[in-house]
Amino acid sequence: MKLYGKYFAMHLKALMEYKTSFLLTCIGQFLVSFNVFLGMHFMFRRFSNVQGFTYNEVLLCFGITLMEFSLAESVARGFDTFDSMIRQGEFDRVLVRPRNEILQVLGNRIEFSRVGRILQAAAMFIYGFSVSQVRWNFGKIIAVLFMLVGGTVVFTGIFLIYAALCFFTIEGLEFVNIFTDGAREYGKYPVSIYGKRMLLICTFVVPYALIQYYPLLYLLDRGKPYYLFLPLAACLFFLPCFLLWKLGVKHYTSAGS
Repeated sequence: MKLYGKYFAMHLKALMEYKTSFLLTCIGQFLVSFNVFLGMHFMFRRFSNVQGFTYNEVLLCFGITLMEFSLAESVARGFDTFDSMIRQGEFDRVLVRPRNEILQVLGNRIEFSRVGRILQAAAMFIYGFSVSQVRWNFGKIIAVLFMLVGGTVVFTGIFLIYAALCFFTIEGLEFVNIFTDGAREYGKYPVSIYGKRMLLICTFVVPYALIQYYPLLYLLDRGKPYYLFLPLAACLFFLPCFLLWKLGVKHYTSAGS
């Protein structure tokens, strides 16, 4: 972690050389997310609820999902741009250094500009928190923390899958964005509204429901007590992602430069 701290400080120092650019990028990220908020706002002016979920409850749901994705994108952006490291032969240098390759790839790029998106998510969550009539207690606060941890791990795992596939394809596979950017967009509503089949997929294949739908039911007093711990169970999704990465490293042959 000491090495990652040095990467963090290095990227932050470089970023502060262009403060205006950083500020404008953060504002742009904030406004992009704000457009999604406006779409939800106008839709709920016409419909009072979506499958029993009110506007305020959906805001609470989307605020948490957006924050999970933004945190993962901030720290795992190196995986999202990993295909360029493969094509340019930069991963060869990573392998000869006496440090973990995942840590080096993570440190290759840290997106501080995602602060704008995180602030938007926080604003939506705080508003949903204040008007959703959730009876907050210690368990529900812990549930939100578990959702943030589990969601960050799940999205980071998907970024890791994208990077691992680059070992076999050289070029990045854009369809993986369905599971990252697509999940962020569709995650603004509880997963259950997309049908039972999709809920099953998002429970047992890619565990979005474990970091969004079931904990949300717990917060709204509609779910079972063990739903509190499902976001931690979702962290197990990272294991097959990691194994795929190690398989890719094992079979890696230099792409040259």
